[in-house]
Order: sequence, then C-alpha cells, then structure tokens
Amino acid sequence: MFVRRRYNRRVGSPLSSDTDPDIERRQIDAWRDMSPAQKADLITGLSAAARDLAFAGVRHRYPEASDREHFLRVAMLTLGPELARRAYPEIDRLDLR
Repeated sequence: MFVRRRYNRRVGSPLSSDTDPDIERRQIDAWRDMSPAQKADLITGLSAAARDLAFAGVRHRYPEASDREHFLRVAMLTLGPELARRAYPEIDRLDLR
C-alpha cells in the first residue's frame, strides 16, 4: 500500500497519481541537485522533442504539404490561431482544414 506524501509544495499534492512516492521523491531530489545549466539542457531537449513530435504529427496528417505549410500548421497549433495569423498573415491564404 502506498502512502501518499506531499512533495510538491506549491500545489500541495503529488506530481503524479500513479508514481510510487519514493520514486517521486528521488526524482524531485535529482532535479534539485541539478545545476542551472543541467536544468536548461533538460528543458531545451524536452522542448525540441515536443516541437519534433508536433512537426511529425503535421507531416503525417498532411504528407503532400510543403515544408512552409507544415511550419504554418505547427504555428497554428503552438501559438493559437489568432497569434499565428498575426505573426504569419499568409496563413489566411492556405486551406487549413
């Protein structure tokens, strides 16, 4: 039986409902022990992975689209339609169904 402890002080609840509290504590301790440069590297890698997954999904759904259209579709997903259209007015010329 797991006894839930509160490790996330800001939220006041565990980070994950399906992780053993000891494992969660060790993960948080590892993050605390990381240098700022290590944390920046981790976040940079995670951001790149998320961007790559977004592009892969768009390329899968629209295999015939150009690289620019893929970029614009990812912009719509990540920035939201309003900001993407303000940043890239050419979006309005595309059939973005």
